[in-house]
Amino acid sequence: MYVLAMTLVYITCKDGKEAEKVSIHLLNKRLIACANIFPVRSLFWWNGRIEKTAENAVVAKTIGKNLKKLESEVRKIHSYDVPCIIKINATASKEFEEWLGKEIK
Repeated sequence: MYVLAMTLVYITCKDGKEAEKVSIHLLNKRLIACANIFPVRSLFWWNGRIEKTAENAVVAKTIGKNLKKLESEVRKIHSYDVPCIIKINATASKEFEEWLGKEIK
């Protein structure tokens, strides 16, 4: 049986252009096998007040051992002072995990 520590990484970005830039950067580095980009409406505390803004969320598919390098690469190019980078452990079908393992470092 083919077993990977599959990980989804949730990253919010200021807009679609930045989300695509982050996704392509991570794909080119072979740190992720795939990225999905979704428009989201975000509400959060920032500098003592509640902010409301439109953002784009990236759901990147990778493996656990790539997380530190992925985080480092995102911080290099992301516009936010505190980028949202959240690791989500996941499982997938055997075929998807095999594909994922072939596409990333």
